[in-house]
Amino acid sequence: MTNYTIVPVNNTHTENAFIQLTKKLYKGVKNYVQPLDVDIANVFNPEKNAFFKHGECVRWLLKDANGTVVGRVAAFIDKNILDVYEQPTGGMGFFECINDKEAAFQLFDVCKNWLAEQGMEAMDGPINFGARLQFWGLHVAGDYRPVYGMFYHHSYYKDFFEAYGFKDFFQQYNYRTVLKKESLSRIILLKAKRVYRDKNFHTKFFDKKQLSKFVKDFVTIYNNTWVGEIPGVEEVTEEEILETFEMMRPVLEERYMIFAYYDEKPVGFFIMLPDINEILQYANGRFNLKTKLHFLAYKYLKKKKTVIGQIFGIDREFQKRGVESILIEKFSQVIFPGKEPFKYLEFNWIGDFNPRMQHLIKEYLNGDIRKTYITYRYLFDRNKPFKRAEVLT
Repeated sequence: MTNYTIVPVNNTHTENAFIQLTKKLYKGVKNYVQPLDVDIANVFNPEKNAFFKHGECVRWLLKDANGTVVGRVAAFIDKNILDVYEQPTGGMGFFECINDKEAAFQLFDVCKNWLAEQGMEAMDGPINFGARLQFWGLHVAGDYRPVYGMFYHHSYYKDFFEAYGFKDFFQQYNYRTVLKKESLSRIILLKAKRVYRDKNFHTKFFDKKQLSKFVKDFVTIYNNTWVGEIPGVEEVTEEEILETFEMMRPVLEERYMIFAYYDEKPVGFFIMLPDINEILQYANGRFNLKTKLHFLAYKYLKKKKTVIGQIFGIDREFQKRGVESILIEKFSQVIFPGKEPFKYLEFNWIGDFNPRMQHLIKEYLNGDIRKTYITYRYLFDRNKPFKRAEVLT
């Protein structure tokens, strides 16, 4: 039995060790991309992460008998969603560990014990202390480079989670398609023509010069699409989205951010972002001069790039009215001329609880599943019946 010690992350030294661990654990792994150090640090910075306003978070390291860091994990609660599920449910994430089940179980135990002390009766993981768009789910299939904002995980992690007792709450699929005319179904274009018979429908490309307007429209669509529809999804604010857009401004491609309107009411969006992991694979977590040079070459010279389908949403009142078709038709205006530097479109992730979106990507965009993630749930009462996430109807 190995002698491991749990150490809280509570100073600059342990905070740095938390980030640096993965650089050692994945050294030499072909498809691993080290997230930017600042991206991980910001998750745990109350001045950068709005979830601290309504939540709590703690982190730990695991050290072996020699004092070497061999694992890490975080646990957190979001007070805004404690009444969403049948039981108060917390989260755990940012789990990384050497290939030792005993070590992994100690990390799981410290999360479970802390969450139980906070009154939780279950934990989901590995998830983000933040929005679902990033750092969500365990990578279990598809040995490819992750898109920006998602993790690549060692294959043995799946065995650890399931041996401990975590159950598959929902699966997440990363779809990929080639950006060419043949990938787009003619049905969607015909459908768009029918939608446009109602002259109130129209679409617009994002315009950086009207940032505040599009931020407001994004927030309206997002909150009217998912809040109250998918358990655990919270309202976003204009302040949060403005900060995100400002941070991403250098890589925003206006023609890859499409909004749909009915008269002047924002009713849908299709937001795509360049996959900057194609740059960060060379950065080892740091955006230094070398990385900046890679970025310039990527932005202006690289061909056959990948764009991420980051988020696709339609106001609930306008679903089943074909809004998705006019968003895709607008996108076709960008890719059909064949002059774009982007060759591939990869969707961030689509939950198996959302069959409508899966159908849209497979049937209309000829997308195939490239990578699979799992969000697990662990019930503290081991006799309580387990239920998977409800399918959206």
